[in-house]
Amino acid sequence: MRLATSEQLIEVQGLGAALERWLRPGVGFNHPRDVLKDPHLDLSEKRAVLSSWASDASAVQDEPKLRWLLGTSEPVPLDDIREALARLDRWESLDAGGPH
Repeated sequence: MRLATSEQLIEVQGLGAALERWLRPGVGFNHPRDVLKDPHLDLSEKRAVLSSWASDASAVQDEPKLRWLLGTSEPVPLDDIREALARLDRWESLDAGGPH
């Protein structure tokens, strides 16, 4: 299942799929790099998914270095999520004409 972010995708996948994805942003992603590669998400949508994944609300009990976002198949290291967020920062800097 993909994130329905446009009217075209909602038409193809249905409103139910779009609502499920809104409620459970990790559905369909197994790793933060999958979020970065998703062609249907813009940078702010990718940041929202990754940020919810990095949130303490997604922390694995007794494993503070792991995050398990509802809808994903297994936990991932918090460092992987932080690296994906840092990569988004670099992409946004390049889009804004920042230092290369």
